[in-house]
Amino acid sequence: MINFMESGYKEDEIVETLNPIVKKWFFSKFKGFSLPQTYGIMEVHNRNNILISASTGSGKTLTAFLSVINELVNLAEQNKLENKIYCIYISPLKALSNDISVNLKEPLKEIMEIAKKEGKDFDIRVGVRTGDTTQAEKAKMLKKPPHILVTTPESLAIVLCAYRFIEHMNNIQWLIVDEVHALAENKRGVHLSLSLERLQNLCPSISRVGLSATIAPLEKIAHYLVGEGRDCKIANVQFLKKMDLKVLSPVEDLIEASQKKMHDSLYEMLDNLIQEHKTTLIFTNTRAGTERVVHHLKEKFPKKYIENIGAHHGSLSKKHRLDIEENLRKGKLKAIVCSTSLELGIDIGYIDLVICLGSPKSVARLLQRTGRSGHALHETVKARLVVLDRDDLVECAVMLKSAIERKIDKIHIPENCLDVLAQQIYGMAIADRWNIDGMFNMIKKSYCYRNLDRKDFMEIIDYLTGSHTSLEDRHIYSKIWYDEKTGEIGKRGKMARIIYMTNIGTIPDETNVLVKIEEGVIGTIDESFLERLKRGDIFVLGGNTYEFLFARGMVAQVRPVEGKKPTVPSWFSEMLPLSFDLAIEIQRFRRLMEDKFANCDKKEILDFINHYLYVDDAAALAIYNYFKEQYLYSEIPHDKKIIIEHYSDNEKKYVIFHSLFGRRVNDVLSRAVGYAIAKMQERDVEIGINDNGFFIAYTRNIQIMRAFEMLKAEQLRKVMEKAIERSEILKRRFRHCAGRALMILREYKGYKKKVGRQQVSSMILLSAVRKISENFSILREAKREILEDLMDIENATKVLKDINEGKIELKPIHTSIPTPFAFSNIMEGYTDILKMEDKIEFLRRMHTMVLAKIGKNQKFD
Repeated sequence: MINFMESGYKEDEIVETLNPIVKKWFFSKFKGFSLPQTYGIMEVHNRNNILISASTGSGKTLTAFLSVINELVNLAEQNKLENKIYCIYISPLKALSNDISVNLKEPLKEIMEIAKKEGKDFDIRVGVRTGDTTQAEKAKMLKKPPHILVTTPESLAIVLCAYRFIEHMNNIQWLIVDEVHALAENKRGVHLSLSLERLQNLCPSISRVGLSATIAPLEKIAHYLVGEGRDCKIANVQFLKKMDLKVLSPVEDLIEASQKKMHDSLYEMLDNLIQEHKTTLIFTNTRAGTERVVHHLKEKFPKKYIENIGAHHGSLSKKHRLDIEENLRKGKLKAIVCSTSLELGIDIGYIDLVICLGSPKSVARLLQRTGRSGHALHETVKARLVVLDRDDLVECAVMLKSAIERKIDKIHIPENCLDVLAQQIYGMAIADRWNIDGMFNMIKKSYCYRNLDRKDFMEIIDYLTGSHTSLEDRHIYSKIWYDEKTGEIGKRGKMARIIYMTNIGTIPDETNVLVKIEEGVIGTIDESFLERLKRGDIFVLGGNTYEFLFARGMVAQVRPVEGKKPTVPSWFSEMLPLSFDLAIEIQRFRRLMEDKFANCDKKEILDFINHYLYVDDAAALAIYNYFKEQYLYSEIPHDKKIIIEHYSDNEKKYVIFHSLFGRRVNDVLSRAVGYAIAKMQERDVEIGINDNGFFIAYTRNIQIMRAFEMLKAEQLRKVMEKAIERSEILKRRFRHCAGRALMILREYKGYKKKVGRQQVSSMILLSAVRKISENFSILREAKREILEDLMDIENATKVLKDINEGKIELKPIHTSIPTPFAFSNIMEGYTDILKMEDKIEFLRRMHTMVLAKIGKNQKFD
C-alpha cells in the first residue's frame, strides 16, 4: 500500500527520540527541523519504507541519515555497536558518493568530539566503495567494515557476490537511495531494482528510504523503490521555497535581430546577470555549447572571466571536474557553465542564480536545475531562462507555467529488460544456489519485473545454461547449470566470479566512429549520431557534405556530395528530447490561442497571454505576433489538429507534419511513415525530425498522405519492428544489450576488448541469433529498448489511435513559402551548411516573405 503523508510529526516527538549527544549537535547547527525532516526522521526511526520528495537544499539527506546516526550513537554508548554494516547509501554518481561521504563524515566527527568532551569515546565509521576504490581500501573494509557504506548501483551488485564482504551484510537495517528519480528512468535503475531484491532476500527486515527531487507520478517512484507488495509512505514536501523564475530574451525582436546584435546582446546580458550575483551556474544543453559560452565570455570580457569562470561536463577529466567543484565550494569562481553534469545534487556551495540557455525540455529538469540556486532552506530559488528563438520562447513560457502550477512530466521506467535480467541471474547463481521458483518469485517482486512472463524468464535461463549450442561457435558457453529434476540453479566454471565482476554494469562502452572515403579517414562522429543515419543520409563533417553509405564495426563509409543540404544535423545526437507531457501543454496553449484569434481582438488576446503565462509585456507581444502570423497565413496546429504542410523549393518537395509531440514520438511516426512509403512505392525518402514535428523530402511523386492514413495504432509496433530491422540503430543497440547480457565480454583474463572489436563481434553474433530465432530474447530486448526507452512508442500509439478515431484531425495545406511554425523544420536542412549570420538572415528573409504574403490578403497589425 502506497500512502501519502498528510502531515509531519511535532518537533517534541522527534526530539524525544534523539540521543542527547545527537540532539546537542543538531541544535548547535540548526534552529529547528526542516519540513522534510518533520515528515521523514520518525519514519526512518520506526523502520518504515518512505519516499521523501523535496527541493534541493531542503535537508532531505540529513532527514535520511539523522535517525541512522542516532541509532548508531545509542548502540555505541551501550557497547553494542558491532563490526558490520548497518546502513547502505546508494547514489547514482561516484562523485556524489564522495560528496556525501564528506558531508556525512564531518557531522559524525563533530558528534564524536561532543561525545569525547562528555567522557564517551566511540568510532562510527563511514566507507565509500565505488569503481574508484583501491584494492587496499577494500581490504581494510573487509577487516573493519564501515557502519555506513556509501556506494553506487554497480558496486552494490559486486559486493552482493563478494562472499567475504557479504558476511558483513547479513543484518542491514536501512537502505537509502538518493536521487532515486535519476536512477529509475534507465537501465541502471532496472539493474538496481534487482540488487535491492537480492539485498532484501539477505536482510528481510531492511527499510528502504528514497530521496527524490521533483518528479511525477510519485506513486510510481515509490513502487519502484520498495518493489511489489510492500508498503511505502510518501512525504511530498515540494514547492516550499519561493520561486523567482523569468523568461528573458537578449533582444526585443527574436526574428528581426541580426546575428551580431543577437550575439552581442546575449553575452552582455549574461555578463550583467553574472556581475549582479555572487555565484552563477549556467546550464547549456550540449557540451559544445558549454565550451562555446566559456570561450566567448573570456574573449569578450577577459579581465572579468579569465580566472574566475569554469566549464564542467562529462567529457572533461575527473580531476578537472573535482577541481571546478572544489573551487566553486570555496567561492573562487564567479560563474560555472555546464551541460547536464551538475543537475544532480553534488554539493557545490552557494549558488544565487541559475541561468538556462535554451529550454531544458522538461518541467522536471527545469526544477532540478533551478533548485541548485538558493540551496539553503529558506532561500528563494532564482533562475532565468534565456531564449534565442520564438519556438523556445513559447516552450519556455509554457514550461514556466507548468513548473509554477506543479504540472510535472511523468517518468518512464523501463520494464522487463531481458539483458539486465540475464546479468543479474548470473550474479545470483555466482552468489548462491537457487531454487528456480524462488528465484523467479524474487525477481517478480522488483517493480521493473512485476509483469515478467515465465516464458521470457525461461528463455534467459536457456541462454545462460548453453541450450543454444550453435552459439558456442561465437565463444558463448553455458554460464550456469539448471537441474530440471531438483529445480536448482548454480554457477558453472571457475572463472564465473571474475567474468561477472569485470563485466558488470549497464552503461555500454562507446567511442568515436571513424568516417572514411575511398582515399582514407576524414574524421570522426559520435556513435549515437551514427545510430540515426540510414543509407543516403547527408551530413556535414569538417565543413564538407557527405552521403552515408554503410558502417562496419566502428567505421562509417561515406562519399562526398558537394552542394547537397544535410538531412541530419551534426548536433542531433546531443539534443535533449522535449517531454511528451510538456509538448501536450504547449499544444493546448496553441489551441486556446487559435480560439482567441477567431473570437477576440488584440487587447483581449494580449490580456489572455499575460493571464495564462508568466511573461512580461514584451514576451507577450512577441508570442502574440508569432501566433498572429501563423493564423493569418494559414492555420494553427494543436493537440486536436495536425497540419500537414506541402511545400516546395527549387530542389525538393517537402511535407511537414506539425506534430508537436516531442522528438521521441516524432521519431516513431516519421520512421513508420517512411517504412510505409518504402513498402508502397519501393522508394526511400529523406526524413528530418525535431520536437515540433517532422518532414519528409522527395524529388519524385510519392503518396505520403495515403501512407500516413494507412498506419493503424494496433499495428504500429509491428511496423516499427520491421522499420528498424536492418537499421544502424538496431546494430548498435544489439551490441549494448549483448554486452549487458554478457554475450560479449568487454574484459576477459585481463584483456579489454575495444569497442570496434565488440561491434564486429556483435554483427556476427546478430546473424547467429537470427538463425536461432528472429525472436531471440536479447534481440527482442534490443528492439524493446529502441522503441520504448530511446523512442516513445507508447505515446506515439496513443497519438495514432486518436488520429484513427478522428479525435485528432489531419489538415493538409499547400504553401509557396513555409508557414512561421515550419521555419524550425525547414532550417534542419540548412543548419550545418550556413554560418550563424546566414541562418538568421535566411529566417529573416522567410519571415519578410510571409509578412508580404499576409499583407496581400489582409492588414497585419
